[in-house]
Amino acid sequence: MRSVQALAVAALAVLTATPTLAAEPKSGGIFRIYHRDSPGSASIHEGATYSLNVPFMPIFNNLVLYDQHKAQNSLDTIVPELAQSWTWSGDGKKLTFKLRNDVKWHDGKPFTAADVKCTFDMLMGKSQQKFRQNPRKSWYDQVEDVSTNGDYEASFNLKRPQPSLLALLASGYTPIYPCHVSPGDMRTKPVGTGPFKFVEFKANESIKLVKNPDYWKKGLPYLDGIEFTIITNRSTAVLGFISGKFDMTFPTEVTIPLLKDVKSQAPNAVCVLEPNNVSTNIIVNSSNPPFDNIDVRRALALALDRKAFIQIQFEGQADIGGTMQPGPAGLWAMPKEMLETIPGYGPDIEKNRDEARKLMQKAGFGPDKRIAIKIATRNIPIYRDPAIVLIDQIKSIYIDAELDVVDTAQWFPKVARKDYSLGLNLTGNAVDDPDQSFYENYACGSERNYTGYCNREIEKLFDQQSAESDLSKRKKLVWEIDKKLQEDVARPIIFHSRSGTCWQPYVKNITIMSNSSYNGFRYEDVWLDK
Repeated sequence: MRSVQALAVAALAVLTATPTLAAEPKSGGIFRIYHRDSPGSASIHEGATYSLNVPFMPIFNNLVLYDQHKAQNSLDTIVPELAQSWTWSGDGKKLTFKLRNDVKWHDGKPFTAADVKCTFDMLMGKSQQKFRQNPRKSWYDQVEDVSTNGDYEASFNLKRPQPSLLALLASGYTPIYPCHVSPGDMRTKPVGTGPFKFVEFKANESIKLVKNPDYWKKGLPYLDGIEFTIITNRSTAVLGFISGKFDMTFPTEVTIPLLKDVKSQAPNAVCVLEPNNVSTNIIVNSSNPPFDNIDVRRALALALDRKAFIQIQFEGQADIGGTMQPGPAGLWAMPKEMLETIPGYGPDIEKNRDEARKLMQKAGFGPDKRIAIKIATRNIPIYRDPAIVLIDQIKSIYIDAELDVVDTAQWFPKVARKDYSLGLNLTGNAVDDPDQSFYENYACGSERNYTGYCNREIEKLFDQQSAESDLSKRKKLVWEIDKKLQEDVARPIIFHSRSGTCWQPYVKNITIMSNSSYNGFRYEDVWLDK
């Protein structure tokens, strides 16, 4: 009898077939996508969730963007958007953009360099106007200021060289906002320069966008609009796709079993399974008992059977790694032989758990003195399902847990104020680059450093790798840092996801990114061959 994994592999070989494009794009039609849940607002800069990024990215433009049809993001795949070109100074401390002079905001006002400066002044906390939340402020810690030279030139002046700044600017999370619209209005009625204009957002119901007829890329977009219908039940949503109600599933949200259901019931659908640079991990409130004890945190990391998670959740189709996404999709992953030297990553699970129980006993816990806690997690299946597996696994080290399920609108504020003991979390890396991952998730004081981890010595290494222009030297520094983060139990990584996306055969020009799920949803050249 063939194994489940072999069957999965066989099925997925069928799933990845992609039809050839028709010769000429067609204009018109509404692109219909179901949405997994209701985002807290429409402001990308204030959000930390894919649920916000996907529906609102089509409204905006960046200075630069990753090529929308190259699945693996890198510095080599960055293309101009609002910038026509860019240059670095000889000392690597100044990045200057020449801007387009033919771009208008959706309300008709001209786009200028002042908008670039306003956007980044707010992101850096240097503006009188403030974001309510600013999850990626740490991205710009090395930017001294943003200066303008006339209406169509803007320069980022850096404290030290940071070659990866350009990669951060290319993320779907880095749109340019208009100076003349307040951060509050951007939450409810966002104004951009992008291919689609905002129409309405009805919480828990729908999000609607319409074609921007004055888009600066002449002839685009092809679509008349995009409509997202919010359906929180994943099976119901997929059935809607199978029946033809939707043109595409919510990107990277379809599980392997559901992919098989789609292909059996809608055999003409195009489905892909890709890594997405999203890690499922444990956030640990190390400031409060019992997890203020390093022995308890280390026991927790040792207790994890990562392969069991992957088998249960993905029929074996996911990846084990540290902070950085595993290869070949990820560009910065430490070698396997290095990874397996980290406590808890070795293949002998029972040996790991024996060691974990010894650490728990050292901390004063055991069969007769167990820990009772709640595991907080977000109220969507990709969070809840692994949380249930985690509860089962940590019973082996004297921890009895129950679920504390939190709605999306409350989840990020809850973890930001550290209102939890243990959490099952997903961390999506908006860019496959160490500067994004390290500074955002592990730097002292970062808004997205949910665990409160702070190691000043390792922060020096963050800066060292960030300034390093030699790729091979930088990679070795990144591996050293990643190993240290796992040994410190800063945010134990359970696995890195692979996830599916399906679309109807008449949907053309879709590319799903393999090393960041956040950057591929401009949709300006998607078209419907109907």
